[in-house]
Amino acid sequence: MSRRTLFLIVLLAGARAGAQALEPRFYSNAPKGLNFALAGATYSTGGFSADPSLNLTEGDLKVNSVFAAYARAGGLFGKSAKFDVATPYVHVDGSGRVDGEFKERSVDGFADPQFRGSINLIGAPALSLGEFKDYEQGFILGTSLKVTAPMGQYDSSKLINIGQNRWSFTPEVGISQTWGPLILELAGAATLFTDNTDFNGGLRREQEPIYSAQGHLVYTLPRGVWFAFDATRYVGGRATVNGVEKDDRLRSTRLGLTMALPVSPRNSVKLYASAGVSTRTGSDFNTYGAAWQYRWGGGL
Repeated sequence: MSRRTLFLIVLLAGARAGAQALEPRFYSNAPKGLNFALAGATYSTGGFSADPSLNLTEGDLKVNSVFAAYARAGGLFGKSAKFDVATPYVHVDGSGRVDGEFKERSVDGFADPQFRGSINLIGAPALSLGEFKDYEQGFILGTSLKVTAPMGQYDSSKLINIGQNRWSFTPEVGISQTWGPLILELAGAATLFTDNTDFNGGLRREQEPIYSAQGHLVYTLPRGVWFAFDATRYVGGRATVNGVEKDDRLRSTRLGLTMALPVSPRNSVKLYASAGVSTRTGSDFNTYGAAWQYRWGGGL
């Protein structure tokens, strides 16, 4: 593969413990039939929970997670499309006040798996590997839908859990514009939740949507190396427990850095870090991670 082809191929974003991920180059094009396998680890510490909508204060949590993910690039109605699935295994150790009640807990288990499909509607046609070598990215408009299934570790007698015992659905729209080695990306999303009918010993917990916006400024270097400055903003997500509305509406901002390092035409490594810079609730933590990616198929 040419160097140009190599650094245009999307690096599958790592699954994180929790929903607050910064994902540069998600809407980049990739050749049809290309498969991605991803494995990695993250470490997070600070005042946060595995559920970013949970009203955690005075939190001192440490979260270690390992994850595996798979993605496949294809085509739909002549447009480039992708499907991915990710499953993290998480260990949480710490303490904090959840809805005003002091709790300590150490727990590990699988987090809720995430399934996502995406399609690029403008600027990224479905191409074979041979056709992709002549592709030059310009403007891209894409959309995606992420579904989180309630299959993770959950104990209704505990307030701090890894799984959330509810479904969530996140539709998103994103754009990407390339100017030479620079790529500017913007995306907006809304996460909708079903009710948790077995919260804290049988209570019903409802959740307003969480709205998010993220942006990335990506710079590509020779030989397929790229790095990105990332930012995201979360608002909304007020909870109601058994008809009582909580004062836990999210307003938080995070900044991050991401770097991708190709090792070979089939292998690459990604390093990333992010931190909360403006937080009302739910997002005051630091995250560091690394992921290894292997790709095959599609004529590679």
